[in-house]
Amino acid sequence: MMERARQPTYDGERENVTDPRPHIALAVGDPAGIGPEIVTQLLADSTLGQRARVTLIGNLPAQRAAAQQRGIEMPAANDWLAIPRWDGLEKAFSPAQVGAENGAFILDALRFGIELVQSGKADALCFGPLNKGAMRLGGMEEEDEMRWLAKELNYQGVCGEFNVLNTLWTARVTSHVPLSAVAGLLSAEKVARAIAMLTDALRAAGVAEPRIGVCGLNPHNGDNGNYGDEEGRVISPGITLAATRGFPAQGPFPADTIFLRAQAGQFDGIVSMYHDQGQIATKLLGFDVGVTVQGGLPIPVTTPAHGTAYEIVGQGIAKTSAMHHAFDLACKLGNSHRRARR
Repeated sequence: MMERARQPTYDGERENVTDPRPHIALAVGDPAGIGPEIVTQLLADSTLGQRARVTLIGNLPAQRAAAQQRGIEMPAANDWLAIPRWDGLEKAFSPAQVGAENGAFILDALRFGIELVQSGKADALCFGPLNKGAMRLGGMEEEDEMRWLAKELNYQGVCGEFNVLNTLWTARVTSHVPLSAVAGLLSAEKVARAIAMLTDALRAAGVAEPRIGVCGLNPHNGDNGNYGDEEGRVISPGITLAATRGFPAQGPFPADTIFLRAQAGQFDGIVSMYHDQGQIATKLLGFDVGVTVQGGLPIPVTTPAHGTAYEIVGQGIAKTSAMHHAFDLACKLGNSHRRARR
């Protein structure tokens, strides 16, 4: 395992409470992937400074290369953009390579962002795509960045990934586990917690009364127990339990039709039972615009739902829409976080 790099620090002022713009800690993600490219393109948006203040946790070699390839100017510090010096700022990385060095960079950049938000110098953390393999080589021992972030934040409560597709949010009761383990990991309590967590997140994003739909687990929703009994034995009791806690939801509905209901405008959020149950549907509906929210954590964290796309690094063709959506959502959640902090 690599020796852990020196913890980055930043001597910026605490959040300016008189400035209505949210302050976003923006990290480039994996410096060997498309993150530096889409973050640099995001910062070239002339309207960004009207919407937010930004502290960029950057990597200059990768960003300079991206700016040159795309024919845009490398962002410079100004009245809304701070580019602090830190250990990873000038390091050079081989493009499209999974390695311990870029994994350590990712982890240190995320620690830097956590520090900014926890200390009140920023309102939310937003980062470019990550590579889990590199992160493990760089020192991450957890199953994914969600659990790693929870550990770094010393957070023991309920948390989980949300996927956001325009106005539709999805949560899941189980996540990065084998499909064979899913049924045994479900419980009424976990279903209720997922409903509550998704409801709270939608409220923080500005949806006053979220409409939540819940997936069944089995084909045809179990067909009254003929294809499995989890719908009646676990999922329905979980929906009832959530309602008693002030988090109403509807369902369970068959997983192969619930997203049609959502597409027709019936739901603001959907709770699925396992990873691909929601991921396949949302990525088919809008792969290039999806956002992942690290839900339930004590600070707002967003990122594009797609990966590092090593196969197109340096070609200037990576789409930036999901990065823009992730940043915009970080602004909304950051404003809510700032209000809650006061």
